[in-house]
Amino acid sequence: MWTVVYIAPTRAIAERVQAILEGESFLVHLRVVELGEDDRGTIEVQVPEGEAEEATEIIAEHLGRLR
Repeated sequence: MWTVVYIAPTRAIAERVQAILEGESFLVHLRVVELGEDDRGTIEVQVPEGEAEEATEIIAEHLGRLR
């Protein structure tokens, strides 16, 4: 089962989070909830449930560089 570990406000940020997690060997799925023509909206970054805690920690370490 996939678990949301980050909700990105733009496609670019979602893709950066995805790249960071994939670089750490996580399986990552992006789910677009809402997206406008300017690529702003709500994009969920999801990982397998068993990896969610570790993925969240990695995101927190990189959070300042994501914005």
